[in-house]
Amino acid sequence: MYVGIMKSAVPAAIYTTLIVLGAVLVLYHGYKFVNRFLKGSSYAWVNAIHALLVGPLLLYIGLNGVDTERPYYEALLLFAFAAFGYHLYEMAVYRDFYL
Repeated sequence: MYVGIMKSAVPAAIYTTLIVLGAVLVLYHGYKFVNRFLKGSSYAWVNAIHALLVGPLLLYIGLNGVDTERPYYEALLLFAFAAFGYHLYEMAVYRDFYL
């Protein structure tokens, strides 16, 4: 969320971190997606989203640095808030966690 909110005002080292993180996400979740998909897991979609959407978005922002356009930061925030909402829902409904 920090990168999405601060946009191009983040330190330069953050962009390098995003490149590494994006590459790791694409590779790791791509591998996990193939394994889970072949085993018929119902959670393969989580790995697909990370490998096909989140990882490449982080790579794009990291590679473009301060020249990244605003819609890409907004997409990052969209994913962050969607993940927050999804996990909050999971805690409340499936884990008997009451707010």
